[in-house]
Amino acid sequence: MKTIVLAYSGGLDTSVCVKWLAERDYRVVCFMANLGQGDPSAAAIRRANAAGAAKVIVRDLRREFVQEYVWPALQAHAVYEGGYLLATALSRPLIAKHLVEVAHAEKARAIGHGCTGKGNDQVRFEVTSRILDPSLEIVAPVRVWEFRSRDEEIEYALANKIPIDVTKRSPYSIDENLWGTSIEAGVLENPWTAPPADTFRSVRQASRAASRPQSITIEFAKGVPVALNGRLLDGVRLIQALNALGGAHGVGRSDMIESRVVGIKSREVYEAPAGVILLAAHQDLERLVLDRELLAFKQSLSGPYARLVYGGLWFTPLKQVLDAAIRQSQRRVSGTVRLELYRGACRVTGRRSPHSLYKERLATYSAQDDFDQRDADGFLKLYGLPFEGSGAR
Repeated sequence: MKTIVLAYSGGLDTSVCVKWLAERDYRVVCFMANLGQGDPSAAAIRRANAAGAAKVIVRDLRREFVQEYVWPALQAHAVYEGGYLLATALSRPLIAKHLVEVAHAEKARAIGHGCTGKGNDQVRFEVTSRILDPSLEIVAPVRVWEFRSRDEEIEYALANKIPIDVTKRSPYSIDENLWGTSIEAGVLENPWTAPPADTFRSVRQASRAASRPQSITIEFAKGVPVALNGRLLDGVRLIQALNALGGAHGVGRSDMIESRVVGIKSREVYEAPAGVILLAAHQDLERLVLDRELLAFKQSLSGPYARLVYGGLWFTPLKQVLDAAIRQSQRRVSGTVRLELYRGACRVTGRRSPHSLYKERLATYSAQDDFDQRDADGFLKLYGLPFEGSGAR
């Protein structure tokens, strides 16, 4: 009997995968990663055992996820196509890395996942595993099995007495971790249909959010958030606290059409309260402490960085080069940002830093102005010199 290590989420697809693989004489070892989606070691383990898993391995990867994946992406301002903060995409290379480690420990020669042939996660899992150990066989049941719809999977699970959380009436596909929640399928597959109230998990509708605005402060040290409202917190607790605050104030919802790696368009609904708040604060602090040329160069890296992460290319040479440049840019990104949360909006209201490049004595229009405006005459002549007469006909 061949041992396979399956990336197991506890959801419909991977639960059906366990049974399907076991019926084909695989010894299925399920690997689960705790990335802040709640306790994955209770109902999900029972579900895996009911489906025929020989073993379930759970690792708490929250700290590693935040320090080695979330913070670098935050510093890079990695937002895919202007709307997706990459919560699921960031988790996949970490899960794949540990999937390979577990395969080695279990002496398995195969790993598996429950990704569809049209999704992005198959790319992230398989490219990462091939980078780390190309000798491992990869099995993707969803790409080859007989089920043609989620309804058929649900029927199979019920017939095999596998307890599942989804129903034919509410067939959302949900992926959740500390950095955000991704929601798709069901009625959301029609891009004209507004997300029903039951779509969202943790972020209140703006009209039903807290009735009073709330002011918060976030402190950064070399580009890493370290304190909330003056209280030092580790990364996991800081993100948890901001998720609760943002969710209560309706901050962090998004609904977008995005371009998948395989080329099709998909409709995704996201929740990322902490990500939206921290991104706004970090971007504002960079504008305060980075000079114009460095800021422009740094901003030019965000798009390529986000596309690499989205496309499953975390452990590639280009990603390492971008990381080195971004780390260097963060040396002076220390300070405090004040924000106001209210009815779905997140607005920066103040910022300060020991490395601030803002000089009030130069920016002011008061009597304390130290800027000699006569210097502008020579500057403007030199600045426009290369273009003089170029528009004449």
